[in-house]
Amino acid sequence: MGIKPKELSKLGYTDNIARSLALNIISKYCKHNTKEVIKTTLTDLLDNPEKYKGDGIWGKLAEHFAPTIIDKQFSVYDLSDTPLSYKTYGGKFIESLAKQQMELAMRLPVTVGGALMPDAHAGYGLPIGGVLAVENAVIPYAVGVDIGCRMSLTIFDAKADYLKRYPHQIKEALKEFTHFGMDGCLGFPQEHEILDRKEFQLTPLLRMLHGKVVRQLGSSGGGNHFVEFGEIELIENNILNLPSGNYMALLSHSGSRGMGAAIARHYSDIAREVCKLPREAQHFAWLGLDTDAGQEYWMSMNLAGDFAQACHERIHINLSKALGLKVIANVNNHHNFAWREEIAPGRYAIVHRKGATPAGKGIAGFIPGSMATAGYLVCGKGNADSLNSASHGAGRAMSRQKAKEQFTQSALKKLLSQQQVTLIGGSVEEMPLAYKDIDRIMPAQESLVEIHGRFMPRIVRMNKE
Repeated sequence: MGIKPKELSKLGYTDNIARSLALNIISKYCKHNTKEVIKTTLTDLLDNPEKYKGDGIWGKLAEHFAPTIIDKQFSVYDLSDTPLSYKTYGGKFIESLAKQQMELAMRLPVTVGGALMPDAHAGYGLPIGGVLAVENAVIPYAVGVDIGCRMSLTIFDAKADYLKRYPHQIKEALKEFTHFGMDGCLGFPQEHEILDRKEFQLTPLLRMLHGKVVRQLGSSGGGNHFVEFGEIELIENNILNLPSGNYMALLSHSGSRGMGAAIARHYSDIAREVCKLPREAQHFAWLGLDTDAGQEYWMSMNLAGDFAQACHERIHINLSKALGLKVIANVNNHHNFAWREEIAPGRYAIVHRKGATPAGKGIAGFIPGSMATAGYLVCGKGNADSLNSASHGAGRAMSRQKAKEQFTQSALKKLLSQQQVTLIGGSVEEMPLAYKDIDRIMPAQESLVEIHGRFMPRIVRMNKE
């Protein structure tokens, strides 16, 4: 929603520099906000510029009105000479760069524990599949950009043969009631209590993001995010307390959309300003939980995680209603998050799981393979060596760019046809052969989880890259 220079002048932005800064911020970051929300923020900033100090979006404008308020204090930290020891699962499946990144994380002065999952591969800072416990601090980049990304599995009262009897209806429902990519949203409004959460009024960034949250609720991101129907076979005495047998199920994978990315960028910038580390470790800059910025990030991260869950809830509600299906069980577990957990008797730490999922004793979870391979309903064993964690999937065997160079669309279609999988959207970047073999990854974490069900995708919807 645009604001004209004359309107800015009436708000008190009377000089050209202030108006120019404000207009630039509005055009770049406030596309999904109402004019009323933008005016409220601008008025508040003018009255209380110190409140916006260090803000990644409004900070420069605040500095224009009160240059002395910007706090330039920072602390410089060195790394330990040797990394703390940590447990690696399925090490033969993990590339050396991911192991090097994990070792660097274990040299941080705040680190107290860690583990590396069998699906691990290189990322930014902490490797994907890395688990890191630190003392009284949170590392935005160790949480990741897609905060609270998760798997959500819904099991219906329908048998697996529903997939063969009603494939057309399922495809149409996926086309009509799911949306992928960063550009848009579903064609009809979504309702959820997340939209009324008071946290959206507590920081300038969250106020600005509320419009985007409204717009993106119930949709999914790009990349490896998906919504798919398939069949699941449950064992006897499974964690869901359902009779053993074959059921129709819905599985989705996505996170906190643009909200999580904006929070990650904003607080990562602040962390790098106040926490100076050697160049090779800059992505591990942290925020102390005894600081205002640390508490703001913690609140924002938890809100983003709840928003990610809300998106899955709306996706599953919309599709089950469209097909007239009754839900009998749901399992959802998230990665790209930080938790305060007891890592030893009486000792608590902040546990980051970037591309790794909680696997505490008796905790249900889901570990996917690819669009053409099995995924597994699991029950955590609560292994302390892994910091009560397990893999979040099979893990990539090659980068998206390498997959684009190596595979063709026709090869993807042929492989999916052989596996009796229908794909709507998608690209060769998500070629199943670009992923590790899930049936080699699962044995590598037998000490972490117990398998209670096997899911096979049948009709898959992804973003068209």
